[in-house]
Amino acid sequence: MPPHSSSHVQKAREDLAGRLREIRKDAGISGRELAVRCGWSESKSSRIENARTPPSDADIRAWCRACLADDQIADLIAANRQSADAHVQWRRLQRSGLRRLQETAGDLYQQTRTFRVYVSDVIPGFLQTSGYATALLSSIADFRGTPDDVSDAVAARMRRNAVLSNGARRFSFVLEESVLRYRLCGAETMAAQLGHLLGVMDLQNVAVGIVPFSAQRTVWPMPTFTIFDDSRVHADTLDAASTLTQPSQVELYARAFDRLARGAARGAEARSLIAGALASLD
Repeated sequence: MPPHSSSHVQKAREDLAGRLREIRKDAGISGRELAVRCGWSESKSSRIENARTPPSDADIRAWCRACLADDQIADLIAANRQSADAHVQWRRLQRSGLRRLQETAGDLYQQTRTFRVYVSDVIPGFLQTSGYATALLSSIADFRGTPDDVSDAVAARMRRNAVLSNGARRFSFVLEESVLRYRLCGAETMAAQLGHLLGVMDLQNVAVGIVPFSAQRTVWPMPTFTIFDDSRVHADTLDAASTLTQPSQVELYARAFDRLARGAARGAEARSLIAGALASLD
């Protein structure tokens, strides 16, 4: 199988192959011995180790058991599925544009009960007005060269965001103060967006914290990510939104969110930061 044309997908495949190779080496067995223990050809072991053939879940279980590394199975299977999901997501984006990506997350949003969202670059999608979303998605479509379906994508995002009004779900947002001041749209649109953010803070099921520029930090600003319950993370990169499901990865992001949240201003102090950003638009 040739290298994937998305560097993100290819790197995920190579990382998984590298982890499997290290497990074999740590067990002190050759590729031939691994093949014997697993009941397949030596060439299959080589193809998996060199990221030429993506392993199945069953292949990973057999590999780990042959190397007495059963404790690695759950994380490796999750990593394997992440790679496959990223491949599908990349192809979908290239083929059908942004609207489809908004719609595909609908089921996940309905199934999730607790959302934890950290943003360092833009207003979170959940909290965007249609004007702000239009400006942002137009920029993304232009940069990526995807089909121009921005109006449909914005409509899909607004429908998806109706989940915010469901009191049975809990939302915790942590924003960097810079998010309030980046000019990704006109002043009038940004003013409406910041006003909407102030209104959302009144919802009982929504908590909004803002990390001020002046805060003494215990962790550094990070790329944007969303945690869905305790089972899944979407982490933004330039060429994709990575889907992370390995238990160790989810725990790492949950720990990062907790530390970022500790340094966030809330209540009146957070509202003051938003008011300051509004005043700067004049």
